[in-house]
Amino acid sequence: MRIDSHQHFWIYNEQDYGWMSGQHKAIQTDFLPEHLKPLLLQNGFDGSIAVQARQSLQETEWLLSLAERYSEIKGVVGWVDLCSPEIDRQLEQYGNHPLLKGVRHVVHDEPDDRFLLREDFRNGIASLEKYGLTYDLLLFPKHLPYAAELAGQFPKQPFVLDHIAKPDIANKGLEPWAQDLARLAAYPNVYCKLSGMVTEAEWGNWKEEDFAIYLDTVFQCFGAERLMIGSDWPVCTLSGTYEQTITIVKNYLKDFSEEDRSLVLGGNCIRFYGISS
Repeated sequence: MRIDSHQHFWIYNEQDYGWMSGQHKAIQTDFLPEHLKPLLLQNGFDGSIAVQARQSLQETEWLLSLAERYSEIKGVVGWVDLCSPEIDRQLEQYGNHPLLKGVRHVVHDEPDDRFLLREDFRNGIASLEKYGLTYDLLLFPKHLPYAAELAGQFPKQPFVLDHIAKPDIANKGLEPWAQDLARLAAYPNVYCKLSGMVTEAEWGNWKEEDFAIYLDTVFQCFGAERLMIGSDWPVCTLSGTYEQTITIVKNYLKDFSEEDRSLVLGGNCIRFYGISS
């Protein structure tokens, strides 16, 4: 199977999606499975991973309900309150659902740069192993050193870095992102999603070669065995179409072996999230 490892659904309302203001106005509308399905088919994907866009238990329930109805949703990365003393109860409620593959917290919006190392957050991470749940790291480059420390503290916990940690592609910024990325990638329990790049470039005014140095760096750090393609749809549409976004990685892979292409385009996602069909 070929899997888009990272996309979102929502029914837009201002209260839940306040971040969609100003330049994000173009995505102030509903994006649902029936909108994504033709894009998956047109681009050769068998399915996708639906990732939380709201920090609420209702979001997790809603995404799981969609996954139960639409077979192309191969798994859900939901949200639970990892910092809550009620985390075990929340995980008992949702953790055994076969389509809940992992959880995520919007760490890059937290005022504390060291949020990942807070004791209550780490207690939440420690609870995930019992349910076989992965954790998606949503970070800015400044958070990478803390992510590396976290990954080292939980060597059995599978982590995946979203959006290659959002380097400053628009201004060709490379360091200290590249050096800190290598530190995180040194931990074998950490994977990385080739997603979210077009919205870190100059919106609608980028060329595929703008991403080459970033893809070179990520492949040097993680190797083809721990990377997975992702669209970040519909956020990607702020800067390019679904096809344009996905084609950046597909074209980059043209000179790779068939085995490596198969891993990045689906195999690694299937293994990481434990997708069976």
